[in-house]
Amino acid sequence: MGTASAESISLLQAMADPVRWTVLAMLAEAPRCVCKLQEQVPIAGNLLSYHLKVLREAGLVTTTRRGRWIDYALADDAPARMASALPGAHSLVRAVVSA
Repeated sequence: MGTASAESISLLQAMADPVRWTVLAMLAEAPRCVCKLQEQVPIAGNLLSYHLKVLREAGLVTTTRRGRWIDYALADDAPARMASALPGAHSLVRAVVSA
């Protein structure tokens, strides 16, 4: 398996969890404070922290410290990286659009 394939698999694994997918969808709308994420994702704080760590390590989210708060945002290149991780994504999009 090539390096690109391993990176794609790792990225897809990070995105595949329902909690992480929810966080990514929220951050695609707008950056959010961790406190706002906690209000919308009904899991324990330590579990949310774990999921955010996975997303940070995958390079899908970025953080900014604001006093004692941490703001999360979707990384600038995250949408493109997420799309390119899907095998045949460009062909699939063309097929759906032309249908």
